[in-house]
Amino acid sequence: MVTTDVFHRKAYAELMADQLLKPSALQTNVRSGVFLSGIRRVGKTTFLRQDLVPALEARGALVIYVDLWADRTKSPAMLVHEAVRETLLQLKTPGSALLQRFKGLNLGAAGFSFGFQVESVGTKGGITLAQAFEELVTKARLDVVLIVDEVQQATGSEEGHSLLHALKAARDAVNSKPGMPGHFLFLGTGSHKSLITDMATRRSQPFTGALATPYEVLGRDFVQWQLARIGTTPGVVLPSVDVAWEGFQTMGHRPEELLKALVQLQTAAISPDQAFPIICATLAGAAADVELRAIDEFGELGKAIFARIAVGKEEGVSGLFGAEALAEYTQRTQVPVEAPQVQNLADKMIAANLIARPGHGIYTVADPFVRKVWLDRAALLLESPVHAAAGAPTAKR
Repeated sequence: MVTTDVFHRKAYAELMADQLLKPSALQTNVRSGVFLSGIRRVGKTTFLRQDLVPALEARGALVIYVDLWADRTKSPAMLVHEAVRETLLQLKTPGSALLQRFKGLNLGAAGFSFGFQVESVGTKGGITLAQAFEELVTKARLDVVLIVDEVQQATGSEEGHSLLHALKAARDAVNSKPGMPGHFLFLGTGSHKSLITDMATRRSQPFTGALATPYEVLGRDFVQWQLARIGTTPGVVLPSVDVAWEGFQTMGHRPEELLKALVQLQTAAISPDQAFPIICATLAGAAADVELRAIDEFGELGKAIFARIAVGKEEGVSGLFGAEALAEYTQRTQVPVEAPQVQNLADKMIAANLIARPGHGIYTVADPFVRKVWLDRAALLLESPVHAAAGAPTAKR
C-alpha cells in the first residue's frame, strides 16, 4: 500500500525490477540469485515493501515477501514455508485478492488446481519447494520472485541451511528446465554485510555464484522531501538543505535519526544551521557508542585489529595477518601475536558485525559511519589512529 508518509524511490525500484525480470545479456547472473546488503536502519525494508514489490508486480511478477525478523519465535524455514503456502492457497481460492491483482494478465479469478496438497509444502514427506515452484511457474506462466528480508538469519542453524539448499534446488528446477514460461528469482537482503556477501561468494554456500550488491542508501532528495514535509507544520524550525544533508550523512543515512535530530532542533537555543550539525554529531556518536563498546570485548588485540582496518581505505584493507601487521599488534599488546590468533578474532568480529569481509583477504569496518566516528575521536586525541588504536576513542562508560 502506497502512503503519503513514505518517501518513494520509484527510479531505483524500476531499475532493480527491470534487471531482475528483463536482464540484459550481461545481467543474467541475477537468475542465480541476488543478495542485497546494507547497514541497519537505512530504509531497506521500507524500500522493498513500498517500492520494489509494487514495481515487480506492475511488471506482471508474482512476489512472495518474507521477513525473517517478523516473528523471532519461528524458524526461518517455518516463515518461508508459511509464506509460500499462503500464496498458493490464495491462488487456489476463487476471487481472492491475489487473483484479482492479476486480472487482465496471465491469471484468471477462478483459482488454480495444483497437483499436490498446499498444506504439505515443506512438511516431512510432503511436497518440496522445488516441486511447488516448478508447478507454480508452469501453471501461472509468469515470473515468481521470492524476497527474503534479513536472509542471514537462515545461516544460524542446520534447518536454515537446509532451507537455503531447498531454495537453490527450486531455482535450478525452474530456471534450468527448457521451455519454462517464467523464472524463479530469489532476492535475499540483510544488514550483516559479510554474511550476505559470503552467501553469494563462498563455495560452501548453496547460492555461490549469485550476485552480491550493496543497497543504495537514501540521498539528498530524501532530505529535501523530509524538510518539505515537516515544513508544512506552523512554527517549525528547520536547517537549510545543505546543512541537513551534511547531518544526514554524519548519521549514516538513517531516516529515523534525521527525524530525531529535527525534533531536537525545535528546542535549540542557537540558529538552526549552527545547532543541527552539533545535534547530528551527538546522535551519531551515541549510536556508534554501542558498536565501539563492543570492541572492548575483544581486548587489546581486537582493538588493534579494528584500528588497522579503520585507518585503511574505506573499500577495505589487506595484509591483516602479514609480518608488518603482526609486529604492530605485538607492539600494541606487549605480547607475541601470531596469525591464527588474528584470524580467530577477525572471524569473531565478523560474526559480531563489527567488521566485514567483502572479498578474500579484504576487511572493512561493517558500518561506515561507525568508522567515521572512530576516526574523528582518534583525531581529537591528537594521536596517530594506528597507535591510538580502538581503545583510545572508545565510548564513554
